[in-house]
Amino acid sequence: MEDNEGDDWSARKRRGWPLGPWGFPDIDDMMREMEKEFSEQFRELEKDLPKNLVRESKAPDGSVKKEIGPIVYGYSVTIGPDGKPVVREFGNVRKGEGTPWKEIQDKREPLVDVLTSDKDVKVIAEMPGVDKNDISVTVNAKSLVISVDREDRRYYKELDLPGVVDPKGAKSSYNNGILEVTVPLKSPGEGGVRLKVE
Repeated sequence: MEDNEGDDWSARKRRGWPLGPWGFPDIDDMMREMEKEFSEQFRELEKDLPKNLVRESKAPDGSVKKEIGPIVYGYSVTIGPDGKPVVREFGNVRKGEGTPWKEIQDKREPLVDVLTSDKDVKVIAEMPGVDKNDISVTVNAKSLVISVDREDRRYYKELDLPGVVDPKGAKSSYNNGILEVTVPLKSPGEGGVRLKVE
């Protein structure tokens, strides 16, 4: 038994264990296996991605390099007027059945915050990298839709508003990547209004 332990020690020492730059062959094997698994999953993920999220470029040595993205997922948690937490997801990743990151869209949901007072509803959305002329905001009595449809950047968010609003009194502004829409509350009404972003 001692001879086997000695042989094992000699073999490990020849492979560089415990000293040397690659002194952990078991970890090296594990890292190679993880890299192989990641590559396989990446190829599967790439099949389901919208085409405009996958870009190819040629490196100086002639090899093809693939870039994917942006792929964005996040959430915000705030306390609603009723004292309960409100969780809002943002990004372009949707949960699929069985696989949490199955559905990836080419339109990204912006990070949105909704603030309500007794007079109005204020919606604040983070949408960096666009011009105010690219933004479309539509307000109805009970909902708001924000969208940007540029080749390099797409945003989309549809919100149910926490009350009936007066679309005709809505105002919006866009500054430093932040869109702010303020809509006064009112009694129920019909029709929607498209806003001009200032």
